[in-house]
Amino acid sequence: MPDASITNETPSREKRETRILQAAEQVFAQHGYRGASLQVIADRAELPKANILYYMGSKQALYVRLLNRMMYRWNEVLEDITPASDPAQVLSDFIRTKLVLGQRYPEGSKLFAAEILAGAPFLNEYLAGELREWVASRAAIIRQWSAQGKMDAVDPRWLIFLIWSATQHYTEYSAQVCGILGRKALTDDDLESISTFLEQVILKGCGITQTNAHQALRDY
Repeated sequence: MPDASITNETPSREKRETRILQAAEQVFAQHGYRGASLQVIADRAELPKANILYYMGSKQALYVRLLNRMMYRWNEVLEDITPASDPAQVLSDFIRTKLVLGQRYPEGSKLFAAEILAGAPFLNEYLAGELREWVASRAAIIRQWSAQGKMDAVDPRWLIFLIWSATQHYTEYSAQVCGILGRKALTDDDLESISTFLEQVILKGCGITQTNAHQALRDY
């Protein structure tokens, strides 16, 4: 069945691309890379298969674009940090944003996890290149926070990995979490409680005094 959010009106290029990405995310998450076909994606998007090839180039290019988009969503909150930033605010926002995005875009999150578990065959170049450089640049700023006495001297790479993995758990293992909690899905109160817990553990572990103010999450 086509996604209910997809309309029958003649779409612009931007809307076509959005429809393709929405449909592809669902199909890849459901069937995996090998099991997904461009025809099924086209049917889900209610567009000709030729449109998929025209806008995305190939099945592989479409798949990689989805993976890159998910990583960008997760990490955008750290894009503008500087040595003058408040680590308590930055890390709190990172935790909360990553947790919320996992719930908001579960297909994309699970798609990325499946790619990594498969050995990252389509992302090796990105992981060893662009993402590696991105982590190094963020780590350099975190080390400056430590040098300024804003936090303990922890390894920034392990800190970033910890936040990625701790928040990812509530998407990847949502069935386990909800089964134990006796829920069909996590509630807003659950997400607030989880966010607060992760902030307390991670910030305290880094020797950071937690602040109470949180910036509003970006509209993703």
